[in-house]
Amino acid sequence: MTVEEKINQSETRVFKTVFPNNTNHYDTLFGGTALSMMDEIAFITATRFSRLRCVTVSSDRIDFTHPIPAGTIIELIGRVEHVGNTSMKVRVDIFVEQMYQEGREKAVTGIFTFVALDENHKPVKIIQA
Repeated sequence: MTVEEKINQSETRVFKTVFPNNTNHYDTLFGGTALSMMDEIAFITATRFSRLRCVTVSSDRIDFTHPIPAGTIIELIGRVEHVGNTSMKVRVDIFVEQMYQEGREKAVTGIFTFVALDENHKPVKIIQA
């Protein structure tokens, strides 16, 4: 399987409902909750791509461009953006849509870097030659 085919096959999509227990005092999704969800989706994507033990080593710029109100549906999409020797970058986008209206908007975007580890917790090649 080519790298591009593996990237396409490992794309991860998850839908969730934003309930009031996940919102801040403005009744929008708490930023820390969004980051946690994004890291989880990025982890799943990295693992599905590599089928190796992966750990988050950094999160790059996270852009919150649209508020996510309580009572909306969100879709988190994870996709491998770059594959290095022992690390990979996964982009996660969150889209928000109203429950009873058409349309959706991109609300949050971030890049997460993962390193693949062997059983001794040492970096290991992601793509075996």
